[in-house]
Amino acid sequence: MPRNRLTLAIALALLATPLLSACGGSSAASDAKAVTVYSADGLKGENGDGWYDKVFADFTKQTGIKVKYVEGGSGEMVQRAVREKSNPQADVLVTLPPFIQEADSKGLLQKYVPKDADQVSGADKAPDGTWTSVVDNYFGFVYNKKELKQAPRTWDELLDGKYRNKLQYSTPGVAGDGTAVLIKAIHDFGGKEQALAYLKKLQANNVGPSASTGKLAPKVDKGELLVANGDVQMNYAQSKTMPGLGIWFPAAKDGKPTTFALPYAAGLVTKAPHGENGRKLLDFMLAQKQQQEVSEIGGGFAARQDVKATDANAIALTKLMDGVEFFEPDWNDIDKNLTSYVEDWKSATGS
Repeated sequence: MPRNRLTLAIALALLATPLLSACGGSSAASDAKAVTVYSADGLKGENGDGWYDKVFADFTKQTGIKVKYVEGGSGEMVQRAVREKSNPQADVLVTLPPFIQEADSKGLLQKYVPKDADQVSGADKAPDGTWTSVVDNYFGFVYNKKELKQAPRTWDELLDGKYRNKLQYSTPGVAGDGTAVLIKAIHDFGGKEQALAYLKKLQANNVGPSASTGKLAPKVDKGELLVANGDVQMNYAQSKTMPGLGIWFPAAKDGKPTTFALPYAAGLVTKAPHGENGRKLLDFMLAQKQQQEVSEIGGGFAARQDVKATDANAIALTKLMDGVEFFEPDWNDIDKNLTSYVEDWKSATGS
């Protein structure tokens, strides 16, 4: 080979080598030991002491895989995944109903049945294996125990003038718990029109929209609000550092307090960039040890039916739910009609 051609070939090789190394290092070295989780808020502690904090730390210690965590409202996380559908960034999506059903219907989730998923109730997992609940939970409200001697009992009590600008609930269609307000009102008042008529009246006392339910509890604890919506797991965990929080359940027409399950449901994202790591994390979250820690650390309810928690939190949570009636929403119907329900709510409340 002539000398000038040899020199050119060597020069091109030297230029190409670092470029190839950089590409290989980015995907194979740094990202291979990572998994990205998009999740609704509630399972990560305010002070690094939540269930997610413990589970993710233990997972990294055991596998060497670092968890990258992104948090937001239930609907917000799904919409982010929708925008990224052609180039997915998340490996695991965790959100509340009906948004997990929405994610499934939009093709955001691939089929994967985690190890031990057979221990999860059929109502708490997808029939086609696209998602499985990892923490059971229930819808509820919170009130300020310092300002109110006892919790409100009925929806109608919230129309009282003393709650003007002292009441707030998160936005239906954006936050999972906000959507739950609408679902429970439809059940308790016996229909959508009756529920919307009530929520229209309630708007006189409502502070306004909130994308995240988790941000409301601190306001209640401080007395900025007297009442807000929430969920049992998140609010019970928050009450450990927020002594002003009390949990309650508005009564239905017959005077009995009601609630329904709002599990944290997890699925593997379609074309997940680190799918194998996502599978390992889903298996890990459903493992016996991690499920045993759900109540002890997270203040929630184990998704596995074979886990019988006996810690102090589990006992207190059982007592809290005593006397509350449970109903089961038609999640598939809600998923199909959620957009129209939210639009009707916006129209009724002027939101």
